[in-house]
Amino acid sequence: MRLSQLTLTDFRSYAHAQLQLQPGPNVLLGFNGVGKTNIAEAIGYLSTLSSHRVSQDGPLVRHGEKQAIIRADAHRGARQALLEVEINPGRSNRARINRGNPVRATDVLGILRTVLFAPEDLELIKGGPTLRRRLFDDLAVQLRPSLGRVRLDYEKVLKQRNALLKSIRHEGFTSTHEATLAVWDHQLSEAGAHLLKARLEMLTALRPHVATAYEQLSGSVRTARVQYVSSLEEDLPQDSLSASETGDGVAGDASRPDVSALETLTRQELASLMLQRLQGSRRAERDRAMTLVGPHRDDVNFSLDQVPVKGFASHGETWSFALALRLGAYRVMVDDDPEEGARPVLILDDVFAELDARRRRRLAELAAEAEQLIVTAAVDDDVPEALLGNALRVESVDQISQVSVHEQP
Repeated sequence: MRLSQLTLTDFRSYAHAQLQLQPGPNVLLGFNGVGKTNIAEAIGYLSTLSSHRVSQDGPLVRHGEKQAIIRADAHRGARQALLEVEINPGRSNRARINRGNPVRATDVLGILRTVLFAPEDLELIKGGPTLRRRLFDDLAVQLRPSLGRVRLDYEKVLKQRNALLKSIRHEGFTSTHEATLAVWDHQLSEAGAHLLKARLEMLTALRPHVATAYEQLSGSVRTARVQYVSSLEEDLPQDSLSASETGDGVAGDASRPDVSALETLTRQELASLMLQRLQGSRRAERDRAMTLVGPHRDDVNFSLDQVPVKGFASHGETWSFALALRLGAYRVMVDDDPEEGARPVLILDDVFAELDARRRRRLAELAAEAEQLIVTAAVDDDVPEALLGNALRVESVDQISQVSVHEQP
């Protein structure tokens, strides 16, 4: 996949910007603050309908304006589509495909696939579980766009169920409350099991690619491991838990302590298990006025061999692991659709400056296989020379120009 032209209207710092993109590497060069990352963010948003920098759409619209528009010509082999997304904070976002009538923004999901790595991805390792859950949800939605609706349904039911639990704490528990909770329990279990199963499938597909990418980037003999930690696992029989849960190295697959017993369950079994856990947590949930069971409470552990990355890995190891997660996601997408011209656009936002020469070289070698690569950098010398064939100088929010890699700003 690739983009040939990108147009931004009132997006972030850009009143209007248009740039031509080529197959292969495209390097956006410019001082910090001139808007390079805004371009990378816009491409990622067109693919996922979310930003890697903020959780709400408001900051994406230029100050003083009510709407931002991202428009791009997307190519998949010989096929081409003109994609347009309207970002309307406080209202429903809309989209157009090939200049057609407005449709739901979610209708563009799956047309353009991207993988974006940025310094913010270090928070995948260092931060809280929300970003780690989102990593798997975003990947699942790109591969199976219908999951976007499942995720919205889960969030809607969760919000309503939490509102009911808060009401119970203030008003007291009645038979009417119990009946309503039972309805929400079933709906939350069905949507939650669908979402959880998708995450676990992504995990199974991602795990070997993360291990390979980490080894290629770092040259380390240590194995990068990824393990899902679910609020449902408390109800699993002890002898079915993974070795890392029991600590004895016997249960589950002793050779793969990162593999959870949940990964063997069907979606129906997960829904049944979640329903049991919700019913068993009723008293605690009433006391705390919140839903304590479900995918929104889960986490993902990252480790090198048996040592957690968070708090124990070096700066270089942490960067390599975060990069490996994104490169692993890229490989999962390639495996999902190996057709020529279907490889996702790979975006590396301000990455090379943080890497030593060896990791820069290895990352450049791995990234070179992308049909289209978007790189942002403040300094030419940070980018390996092999990637500098098509360089664009971003000098200000209204000036983006083709340049020689040796030109000084």
